[in-house]
Amino acid sequence: MERWKNSCAVVTGASSGIGAAIVKSLLKADLQVVGSARRVDRMEQLRSSLANSLQSRLHIIKCDVSDMMSVNEAFDWIEEHLDGVDILINNAGVHIKGQLLTMNINDVEKTLQTNVMGMVYCARRAFNSMKKRNVNAHLVLINSILGHNLPNLGPSIMPFVNIYPMSKHATVAMTEVLRQEFRENQTKIKITSISPGLVNTEMTTELCKTMCALEPEDVSMAVLYCLSTPPHVQVHELIIKPVGEEF
Repeated sequence: MERWKNSCAVVTGASSGIGAAIVKSLLKADLQVVGSARRVDRMEQLRSSLANSLQSRLHIIKCDVSDMMSVNEAFDWIEEHLDGVDILINNAGVHIKGQLLTMNINDVEKTLQTNVMGMVYCARRAFNSMKKRNVNAHLVLINSILGHNLPNLGPSIMPFVNIYPMSKHATVAMTEVLRQEFRENQTKIKITSISPGLVNTEMTTELCKTMCALEPEDVSMAVLYCLSTPPHVQVHELIIKPVGEEF
């Protein structure tokens, strides 16, 4: 990670869970970190929990990744104050429980807009910054095991994941599409999809009471591993499961 010292890393969905853990890990690795989230109050709580030596390198921006104008405003600020983006951790995502056939269609659209278009909006702005400065850079997409396999919960158990696995399958495809576009644009940008199994976060509290789960810090360690590879090495896809996971 030494080569990334004082580089600028942007983490979306940074106010809790996996995003917050990644922010902490990157700060400890001596990067300038932009934590973007809708809940700025939670970001301020995160800052206050940090050692004094780390607090000044955390830059907090309010951003709703599902809103292209909000994303553009956030990246405009980064360009003006931090000269650009070297690392983007596309982490922001939502899951709203329900059945695809009966749930509120607005919730279905919100999931796709956040989990798919939000990644696209942020990736486009980060790419422009990285290519313009011709830097070694890295884009990390926080995916899910559900982007690869959809478990059958069995009879008499109503499925509740609805559009979420579809949005994560899109992330798998997006990783390869962007890899090819980065190559053909003759950039030095690497891309990685990290697909964890169940992670103990605010979104999964009930599930984690009865199932094996990873901790957010396990995912942040995986992010640092991928970032620490040499410039010519790309970890394209990394799947992480807790030992004993049921699916």
